[in-house]
Amino acid sequence: MIDRMMKPINDIYNRWVLHKNHVQCGRNLKVNGRVYVYGDILIGDSVSINSGFKYNPIGGQERTILYSRNGGKIKIGNNVGISNSSLFSVASITIEDNVKVGGSCKIYDTDFHSLDYYKRISDHDTDIISKPILIKEGAFVGAHSLILKGVIIGKHSIVGAGSIVTKNIPDNEIWAGNPACFIRKVTE
Repeated sequence: MIDRMMKPINDIYNRWVLHKNHVQCGRNLKVNGRVYVYGDILIGDSVSINSGFKYNPIGGQERTILYSRNGGKIKIGNNVGISNSSLFSVASITIEDNVKVGGSCKIYDTDFHSLDYYKRISDHDTDIISKPILIKEGAFVGAHSLILKGVIIGKHSIVGAGSIVTKNIPDNEIWAGNPACFIRKVTE
């Protein structure tokens, strides 16, 4: 009964948050739980977002966070599914159509801090490297994976659960591990 009462409250909250942050949304957006959004974000048609343990226990207690700043952009295509994951952009993150992002994934297009110790501890941390991320049509990112700056994940490719992706993955390949490496081709 509480679930039935919370659904309309969450729907109102999500509509308000999306509107307040000027998020452009396509038709048939479905959000389960409460999503956190900030910045320049575009969401396509028929996107499904789970946010919270109740809606995808694999992602734990995490909420889905879509956050861009300093000119960063997040663009989510049509028929995309995202569960309890965090996307953080200061360059750009593009997720094409029909992509699935599993529970508790992290997608970061920046290092957040300088690699130089003295710059990192200064009041004005500079020389932070940021590069766009592209996840191509039909890719699947397994739960608890980390996608780092500058990566392109190929069309129909699969990232195994718990992987850390630091370099490009070609189309139709399965990669997994830390760092992620080639496992085999996807068989159709």
